[in-house]
Amino acid sequence: MTEPLTRPAAGPEAGLAAAIAQVRADVARLHAELTRYGLVVWTAGNVSGRVPGADLFVIKPSGVDYDELTPDTMILCDLDGTVVKGSTGSGLSPSSDTAAHAYVYRNMPEVGGVVHTHSTYATAWAARAEPIPCVITGMADEFGGEIPVGPFAIIGDDSIGRGIVATLSGHRSRAVLMRSHGVFTIGKNARDAVKAAVMTEDVARTIHIARQGGELATIDPDAIDALFARYQNVYGQPSKGATHLCPHRTRSTASRSGSSPAASTSTARRRSARSPGNPRR
Repeated sequence: MTEPLTRPAAGPEAGLAAAIAQVRADVARLHAELTRYGLVVWTAGNVSGRVPGADLFVIKPSGVDYDELTPDTMILCDLDGTVVKGSTGSGLSPSSDTAAHAYVYRNMPEVGGVVHTHSTYATAWAARAEPIPCVITGMADEFGGEIPVGPFAIIGDDSIGRGIVATLSGHRSRAVLMRSHGVFTIGKNARDAVKAAVMTEDVARTIHIARQGGELATIDPDAIDALFARYQNVYGQPSKGATHLCPHRTRSTASRSGSSPAASTSTARRRSARSPGNPRR
């Protein structure tokens, strides 16, 4: 497969070219949201997006300044993380997290976008290997429970991807704190994954500040379920063909302040259906 096409495309070929172009534009644009919300420094962090209807995804190049990112500098890869030869941007090296993103796309077909940041407060929780407890209603709305911690993994191969998939499979949260590393989020598309990254840092900061004042007040698990269901099914404007990541994700029981990572990861999960949701306020 080559891209761009050397002659006017027709039929399915034209549709694929248009889909790739759209994801390139979306992924390039969404990197500006990471800087806008203060989630990255220098060239750290990355956004990727799956190409609908194809075993392909688009990811940013490695070590390129954010203000130099354009649709044509985005890199097209197959689901093994291999750069598509001859495609636009293929002369650049892809993000060092490409193998991790590829592993997620291969093993979580419902995922359409992946984001990685080292945002300050969320990464501080990751450095403590401590899940973020669900103690505010906005977090119950967005994540349906705690944000879990994934295993320590070395960057460069698919080890991080394996940790993401193992931690988030069947979990309501669209975010994972990879121990001693940072944040990875997933979404139904790249924008949804960016939103999850923004909200992860927001709740990480708020709950960190709250804990400085004393013990955190927990929310009853049934209330978390109700808040999550309301937000996913009622809040906002009617969805137009939106689909959730998983129809049967689960959540961990709300963690207590000061609970250990081991205690948190052993808490019971309850099954809950999730239907089409809406963009957050």
